Amino acid sequence: MAENKDRWIIEISGAGPAGLAAALAIMHAGGHARVYERRGDVGARFHGDFQGLENWTTKSDVLEELAETGIVPGFEHTPVNEVICFGPGGDIERTVRSQQPLFYLVRRGSEPGTLDYSLKEQALAAGVEIHFGETVRNLPNGGIVTEGPHRADAIAAGYLFETDMANGAYVIVSEQLAPGGYAYLLICNGRATLATCLFDDFHNEHLYLQRSVDFFTDKLGVHMNNARRFGGTGNFALPKTARKRNILYAGEAAGFQDPLFGFGIRFAMLSGAAAGRALLAGDYEQYESFWKRRLRDYHKTAATNRWFYERLGDRGYNKMLKHFPNSRDIRERMRSAYAPRLWKRAWYHLIAARQHTPLLNPHADCDCTWCRCTRHAQPSSA
Repeated sequence: MAENKDRWIIEISGAGPAGLAAALAIMHAGGHARVYERRGDVGARFHGDFQGLENWTTKSDVLEELAETGIVPGFEHTPVNEVICFGPGGDIERTVRSQQPLFYLVRRGSEPGTLDYSLKEQALAAGVEIHFGETVRNLPNGGIVTEGPHRADAIAAGYLFETDMANGAYVIVSEQLAPGGYAYLLICNGRATLATCLFDDFHNEHLYLQRSVDFFTDKLGVHMNNARRFGGTGNFALPKTARKRNILYAGEAAGFQDPLFGFGIRFAMLSGAAAGRALLAGDYEQYESFWKRRLRDYHKTAATNRWFYERLGDRGYNKMLKHFPNSRDIRERMRSAYAPRLWKRAWYHLIAARQHTPLLNPHADCDCTWCRCTRHAQPSSA
């Protein structure tokens, strides 16, 4: 926290969903927040691409949970209750449905209507200071770090474009289009995002993206108008601790992202808000208790699910879709798949955790937002 006249200001590095959620939580609890963002505006690394705000891990709706933290859904959020899924080659097709939204389609970027723009406007209205074009490398008085991913465990490559196709959500699982991941097409009100999400063989992203474009073009007659390329990364490393003295880490800076399918916005905002409340109260263990109670077991379960998913291959994908009943509520099935189980926690510690080594391993006595102290470590005398 930085001192300014007669008040303490909590400093936050990063103006993504986690950072702005933290700032809003601080302001709503009677504190003051200052956010530093190295880019010129919020959402600057996005260009209006669609992402999913996950809504299946709990019975309650994600918008209700966010409202409890003080976040108003003033951003465009289109409920998605139906997804058309294709197996490798497109021969097997299944339409999965849910009574409640499986996820909400939100746009990322700097323009009105996007999630980032809405959070910025809410933060400014609440009195948050936002300093654009400024990078904070040290927080000597403590604060919150929400700088986003520092490693690529998965990447997305795709196109944003305009279309006259009807709204819809489409997914294909295929090692030929998205090794270890999936390719998707999301269409909403004349805008569309077509992308491949890769968990392996990143260097061939152009090949997999072109194959994904070819598939959706042949299968659905996609025609991309005013197409723009985009890309992104994500990391899924569960930390041992999300605290370094009086510095708390939230969102992707802490590794809080779904290892199975890469959904991370919900965890980002929840962890950011919790970090803000805890730092304002001066109760750092409150934050540690929160993420370990609310996020850790879901992460372990999803990481275990990923371990099995990566071993399916095209043959397994086809079997999975072939035997999936169209009539079953997909949200309930997904919630069951993500529900913490004793055997999944055990499998995570025995097997799955090995491929998700913690990235956040801060030097205990430094105030770096992202620890650089090991660069100056003396060589061992051994």
